[in-house]
Amino acid sequence: MPKKPLSRHLERHRTDRIGWLRAAVLGANDGIVSTASLVLGVAAAGADQQAILVAGVAGLMAGAMSMAAGEYVSVHSQADTENAELERERLEIEQHPLAEHAELAGIYAARGLSPELARQVAEQLMVHDALGAHVRDELGISDTLSAHPVQAALASASSFALGAALPLAVIALAPARGLTAWVALTSLVFLALLGALAARAGGASLVAGAWRVTFWGALAMAITAGVGALFGAVV
Repeated sequence: MPKKPLSRHLERHRTDRIGWLRAAVLGANDGIVSTASLVLGVAAAGADQQAILVAGVAGLMAGAMSMAAGEYVSVHSQADTENAELERERLEIEQHPLAEHAELAGIYAARGLSPELARQVAEQLMVHDALGAHVRDELGISDTLSAHPVQAALASASSFALGAALPLAVIALAPARGLTAWVALTSLVFLALLGALAARAGGASLVAGAWRVTFWGALAMAITAGVGALFGAVV
């Protein structure tokens, strides 16, 4: 009786979202917090609505460029390290194949395979894709988690601009009287929604995600507004 082919059980995981999700959430969070904090500080110092809006727009542009450059440099450094490790591992496999086979077998044995089975698995993987096996199981680098500098930079810059545009829209539409309260309250709502959305995309607790982002955003805005009020009083 012929054996049935092994069926593939497809599962959806969220690890492929880690790179862009981290950059997007970080960018949007910084956009809301830094822009709202900036305009609240300027408002607390006594500036009028037009000056507050100009300061916010300048903060949006500067912040988006800073996020893109910082994320690109940071992630590119990670990519350079990964590439260097790949090249080093490639040379070791070419020059010391037996030692690399033993190293790979030791990894599988440490994970629970019997020594004999671990050697067999290592041998077959070395024949199939030696570098891929070592990169994945020895170095812990995979295509899903590898660094993508341009993707991270674009995600950070665009999400920062989108986040910063929210408090700016409030400034442009809200009445001059009570502007500070409007910006603060709506920014906290935006942060809560962002935290919940990020938590949902990552499969985490919505309440915890929303609370974490909102708390630190509120603290940043309060401190900046306090400094602005103090500076305005001194000047």
